[in-house]
Amino acid sequence: MSGPTQCFGPRGVRRGAALTLVFAGVLATAAVTGSLPRGSGKSESFATRSVASTVDRDEVADAAARAVADGKSGKEAAEEVVSRSGDRWGAVYDERQYEEFEQALDGSYTGVGVSAKRSADGQVEVARVQPGSPADRAGIEPGDLLRTIDGHRVDRRPVAEVVALLRGDRTEAAEGSTVVLGVARGDRRRTETLHRARLTTEPVTVRRLGPPRSAATSSSSGAVMIEVDSFTRGSGAKVRDAVRGAPSDAGVLLDLRGNSGGLVTEAVTAASAFLDGGLVATYDVHGEQRALYAEPGGDTERPLVVLVDGGTMSAAELLTGALQDRGRAVTVGSRTFGKGSVQMPSKLPGGSVAELTVGHYRTPAGRSVDERGITPDLTVDSKAEQRAETVLSGLGGGS
Repeated sequence: MSGPTQCFGPRGVRRGAALTLVFAGVLATAAVTGSLPRGSGKSESFATRSVASTVDRDEVADAAARAVADGKSGKEAAEEVVSRSGDRWGAVYDERQYEEFEQALDGSYTGVGVSAKRSADGQVEVARVQPGSPADRAGIEPGDLLRTIDGHRVDRRPVAEVVALLRGDRTEAAEGSTVVLGVARGDRRRTETLHRARLTTEPVTVRRLGPPRSAATSSSSGAVMIEVDSFTRGSGAKVRDAVRGAPSDAGVLLDLRGNSGGLVTEAVTAASAFLDGGLVATYDVHGEQRALYAEPGGDTERPLVVLVDGGTMSAAELLTGALQDRGRAVTVGSRTFGKGSVQMPSKLPGGSVAELTVGHYRTPAGRSVDERGITPDLTVDSKAEQRAETVLSGLGGGS
């Protein structure tokens, strides 16, 4: 976004959605051959995104090859084909960008250390500040409102666009580049100039919620909140370990708000923490139907509430849909983003990488998520976390 009256197109949103653009290591061969691994009843690694239509990979590769043979940019030629295709989320990346995505698989990114969310009155609020980050050193705190970035108002922009600006994705900002934030805390407003840094995130955080007031004198252990910011490598196992380590009488509040997705493999592992096997999602690849299944042995008895919002995307929507359709959780919050397509990367002549749509996924009940999102069981515009705790308490989860 270059001005207050302009907004990102779909590509800007996608590139700004933290870790939506991550690639699975098992797709190294697929990136060269252009073929996904065959389904075998086990979870497969791919990223999911929303799209209007698909583009033929061979056409993109041919355009890149002709350009390279003529001494021109294969990336630019491929971009032109993708832009004409109508594939809203299709894009082409150079080798440096692809390397960034590979690093993102391990939770490494360039930014200022701020996680954002939508406030109760619709503004953009700082949800968390990473300790030791540029934002932390500048004194930015959770609860502060982000009003401007580099002079452009963002207080009513989608959170994904704000994340894009903070990370500098649209301008491919590097480590050390500056970003100027207009921040409000109560009646006080100030401007902070930050330098982006290479940061490592913790995608899963766990904290105990106190027992309900009515149970203050009982033996209730309270509830456990598991916040999942993104599905980077290892995040699914961390969710599973957090569930296994929770007190036996504690319910779980699974917070997927602002989770822009990531590796579907990790989302399926997270689903396996709450399901005893069974279907997580179906998807198609060029019309061929495949399925994703949970591993057996998950905790099916513990009360579970899932928090979602408009920033819940992609793999996070896949997990939400599975838990909702399987009757395993009560979902609370606002309608999710609606990113339900399957995309994969493929190597192009000249070294660039094209990320193209190959199909769409559906929830266990056959619902399409793409462009529709998931409507929670309890729609809440404000104080969603408080309402979710109340629901969890009603389920006997000790919140």
